[in-house]
Amino acid sequence: MEDLLEAIRARYDELSDRLQRIARHILEEPNDIAFETLAVVAERSNVQPSAIVRFAQAFGFSGASPMQRLVREGLLREDRSVGYAERIRQHRYSTSDEPEGPRELLSEFVQGNILALENLNHALGSRELSEAIEMLHKAETVFVAGFRRSFPVATYLAYMLGQAGKRTVLVDGLAGLQLQQVGGLRAGDLMLAISFAPYSHETLSLVEAAKGQCPVIAITDSVIGPIAKEADLILQVRESEVRGFRSLAASMCLAQSLAIGMAALRDEATAAEQPAKSLQPTI
Repeated sequence: MEDLLEAIRARYDELSDRLQRIARHILEEPNDIAFETLAVVAERSNVQPSAIVRFAQAFGFSGASPMQRLVREGLLREDRSVGYAERIRQHRYSTSDEPEGPRELLSEFVQGNILALENLNHALGSRELSEAIEMLHKAETVFVAGFRRSFPVATYLAYMLGQAGKRTVLVDGLAGLQLQQVGGLRAGDLMLAISFAPYSHETLSLVEAAKGQCPVIAITDSVIGPIAKEADLILQVRESEVRGFRSLAASMCLAQSLAIGMAALRDEATAAEQPAKSLQPTI
């Protein structure tokens, strides 16, 4: 399944508009292609079922069913979350237009965030998380960038990394000087860019500037979005959306995990470097 998803990412730009819709849906909602009918997947991708068949054939399958079976077996074998994306979608559309009161409104947001956190816990692979923490630990300086809705996450992550002893620069773009703020990037540094649709052009410009200068980690909502395409490592976060308002709970949780994980790795490395104390004879 991972080979298929990687092939879809690599060939995404050369696909037609209809096939890109299917590719985007498979990458962002693999549960759908694995467990739903072609009619449901076609409706959610805004294409005809025949387009899904053509998509499967373009990637070497005889039809849609073998592709669905491959994704389904991959999800089950890797013990990934099944159904969280659908539960979030059902929750989003099951709420009434007019809440009964503030308490009910609070409950809607709480439940939506619970689902988003569960999805993060099951969908983000341990390999990606471990690799991100290792990259943070090895970096001489971490440049953290996030604008608009992503700015609170960037600020919080930069604060936590600084508190953990990592030299960190928060790229805030004050006076439109975000490119000047990363002018001192070196090969041993790390750019950590945070952006969600609609993607910030400021963040994209920083990622493009950092590409080739130092490694780039992207925290974003799509593996085929403009930020992800330029990144060396992608940490995908799907936030909840309740009544048109998207949360940041899952992104903040990921930020905590990255900073605290890096601090723990630093402490382990420091302890390993310390020479063992020789035993002193007692008198």
